[in-house]
Amino acid sequence: MLIAFLAIVTILYVVAVGLARSTIANHVESEFYNRKTDVFDATIKPFNEFLYNGIPELSYYQGFLDSAQARQYAEQALRKNPFVEEVVFYDVTITNSRTVSRGVRYRDNLLFHPKSIISFHLDNAYRLHSKSNFQEEPDPYAGDFNNAAIKFFDYLAKVDESTTLTEDEIYRVFYSFSPGKIGYLNIPRISDLLLYKTMMLNDSLPDAFFEQDMFLFRINPQKLRLSNTQPRYYEKISITPLTDPAAMEEKTFYTTELPLPGALSDFKLKFDSSQDFITQEVYRLLIPVVLGISVLYCILLSIVYLIYRNINNNNRLYRLQYDFINNLTHEFKTPVSVIKIAGNNIKSAQQVTDEERFMYGRILDQEADKLNNLMNKLLSYAQIENKSIPYKGDWINLHDFCDEIFKACRIKYSDMVLTYNIQVADELYTDPILLASVFHNLVDNAYKYSELGSRFINVEVEQTKKNFVIVFSDKGIGIAKSELKNIFKKFYRIQNQYNQGGSIGLGLAFCKEITEFMGGEIRVESVLGKGTTFTLTFPK
Repeated sequence: MLIAFLAIVTILYVVAVGLARSTIANHVESEFYNRKTDVFDATIKPFNEFLYNGIPELSYYQGFLDSAQARQYAEQALRKNPFVEEVVFYDVTITNSRTVSRGVRYRDNLLFHPKSIISFHLDNAYRLHSKSNFQEEPDPYAGDFNNAAIKFFDYLAKVDESTTLTEDEIYRVFYSFSPGKIGYLNIPRISDLLLYKTMMLNDSLPDAFFEQDMFLFRINPQKLRLSNTQPRYYEKISITPLTDPAAMEEKTFYTTELPLPGALSDFKLKFDSSQDFITQEVYRLLIPVVLGISVLYCILLSIVYLIYRNINNNNRLYRLQYDFINNLTHEFKTPVSVIKIAGNNIKSAQQVTDEERFMYGRILDQEADKLNNLMNKLLSYAQIENKSIPYKGDWINLHDFCDEIFKACRIKYSDMVLTYNIQVADELYTDPILLASVFHNLVDNAYKYSELGSRFINVEVEQTKKNFVIVFSDKGIGIAKSELKNIFKKFYRIQNQYNQGGSIGLGLAFCKEITEFMGGEIRVESVLGKGTTFTLTFPK
């Protein structure tokens, strides 16, 4: 069930990452096509500022300018707006005189006459140059001048006393737009317009001359400063002609364009991004999403692991409990069986000799001691684990203490070689009964887990500046490295032929609990097949 759940979670994780990538890729593609208007607006903003604010500044000059004022305005427009390449100033005269021939005449009564033409531009060193065009010189922008005059006359024919200039009429009549050029005719007052109309309709009026100004701005769209406000989506932005053969041959992963308006209409704003650039943006947005999904996936994996660990711990605990009950039963069953056999023998015997009585008494006494020691060990471990046993500390002489302990061990294990060396000057403050239990357990283990003929243990007791160090070294079967981390756990038993006789797995756990209860520390080192070393450390 856990494996199925893990498989489903993993599949969902992969599907979620795939869907996230697909969704983000579609989002980036959509943004590529939608965000171009932001770049478009930012790029043509200086042009619009000039068109709607810069050109109308001419109205501040009250309808007419002299050459000095025109020069001042032209220089300001050229320096402030790099896309303006040339400013042409027409000093215009509106007259009903028939003595003047150059210009555009309406019904033979009204003439739109360019009295002088001055063009301004900046050279490569950004110095202002001007050039005057008089009657003997051809005007390259004569067509724009004539169209402005015709629009003016057409509007003039419709003017009456109720006329008001709307914004739409101003842009329609006094502005002219063609690719690369903007024309502007300074806006007269309504009273002037009515006077011009009167002159246009009445041919008997005396000659009159009125000033009017016209400007023509030559625009180069490719000098607009590109403003890439969306660098995440557009790798390259360019201003290209509407029909550009070189641009048609270019192959890019994503491309889109927007035509430029009005005087810029021969050009378009082109947006290009390579596959690597778009992929980089996709992954930039994908990484935090994947991290979030991964965190959720890790949480689910942690839940699976915790469930598995709990199940495994429960199974292991069940096995430990089963082994504990089984081994404890065996430990109790053996002396009980011996006691029962001895009792039956005594009961069924018609006569018991002194030698038999002594033998049966010794057997009953030994088996009762085994039962008593087993019960005491279980009780003591439970008390120590629950911190309910009293600590009966006392100063002990390690020389005397070890002599007494090891003398009893030699009697108990007559076939084991036991050596010890004590190099201490001070006494140790500890609980002598608990420390003796640790010594006995370690000697018992050395005897139990050694092969016949190689049962040996050496004990070294030393004193350092801060600690007492007691080292038990044997030449037994040793412990595998994989088992070392578990040997101090309660009920844990190493599975080998030496444990077949039954062990409840409390010996080393008992030693560790007692040592730490007395403020000490126990460590183990072992080489499989060569022996084991236990080191006890107690503070002075």
